[in-house]
Amino acid sequence: MGILDGYTVLDCSIAMAGPFAAQRLGDLGADVIKVEPVAGEWQRHAPAGGITGNKINVSFLSLNRNKRSLAVDLKSPGGQEIIRRLVAKADVFIQNYRAGVAGRLGVDYDTLSAINPRLVYVSMSGYGEDGPHAQRPGQDLLLQAMSGAMMSTGRKGEPPQAAGQYLVDAVTAYTAFEGALAALLHRERSGEGQKVEVNMLDAITTLQMQELSVFTVGHKPQERSAEPHAHVYIRAPYGTFATRDGYIALAMPQFPGLARALEAPALAGLDETTAGWDDRDATFAAVREAIARFSTAECLTRLEAEGIWAGPVYTYADLVADPQIAHNGTFLEYDHPTEGRVKTPGFPIRFSRSPSELRRGAPLTGEHTDDILRAAGFSEDEIAGFDGAGAIGRGAA
Repeated sequence: MGILDGYTVLDCSIAMAGPFAAQRLGDLGADVIKVEPVAGEWQRHAPAGGITGNKINVSFLSLNRNKRSLAVDLKSPGGQEIIRRLVAKADVFIQNYRAGVAGRLGVDYDTLSAINPRLVYVSMSGYGEDGPHAQRPGQDLLLQAMSGAMMSTGRKGEPPQAAGQYLVDAVTAYTAFEGALAALLHRERSGEGQKVEVNMLDAITTLQMQELSVFTVGHKPQERSAEPHAHVYIRAPYGTFATRDGYIALAMPQFPGLARALEAPALAGLDETTAGWDDRDATFAAVREAIARFSTAECLTRLEAEGIWAGPVYTYADLVADPQIAHNGTFLEYDHPTEGRVKTPGFPIRFSRSPSELRRGAPLTGEHTDDILRAAGFSEDEIAGFDGAGAIGRGAA
């Protein structure tokens, strides 16, 4: 039995953060009903990397497994009636509309909690539901920039660098997932539902717990180096270095061991404070020149012999083929009825008694509309009426 077997989640979210959070609840056994427009959720039509798939693009496929699709027009009276009936028996409701939209659609917390006081209502936003930035677009790159994190990457005098993944979206998804689970635990103890507010700005800010505390408590500013040092608050050498045939990552070695490993005696006498902090650029450059004389394999062997923390710089192809990834079962594979064989990252937490489970791949738009409505008590005549009025979609691509 999955941890969340018997729980129903109404996922009214779009794009990445909300659907990712809802997918995690589905991975733990919840019945996640993806409530999307009759034409399909926006992410169905915005494929990452231009990979459109057969009927479902990879972006949507990756964020919507273990869900059933209910295609409904929330702007129509019929669509709003359907949601009210579903909310009465739901456990979790997730939305990430812009401020004010949930109210206009009649799916705000006050309205839905009046129908079901035990409802855990997860509201996700870019900057918060109110305040001076509430109406700004909550997009990953914009939040990375605003969070201060980008000013810690890249070279001094060059444009700050963004992360190589949708970092803010992913962190916000996990924050919402954590918040939903905590609110469900509270409900099990008290019987009370509640509203859970998560915003992208707070999620990415609090992720930088250590770095921001160095600034707010230690009052040390961000000072980027001319060399591509990997972190403004870690001593040199720390970062990525080119070998004769590739790259390695090097993390905070002691200078005597580094000197022996790289046959660079000049490194042995460096002072950790002076060279590591005050002369970071010169130290980085010296190590870079020493490492460039060796192949990746030789360099890693030498560094490992000295107990120095170093590792290869992988491509995605390298990562997917890594034996530890295979041992961990990090990826899951399944056959999808329209997309064929799918290989995608799975659920990263292992439970000894209640493991996560893949029950279904990403659905077609409205694939489960009829089943969901029948289970909610709607008659065949009512379903046909909703269909005729354009309030629902039924199994389109």
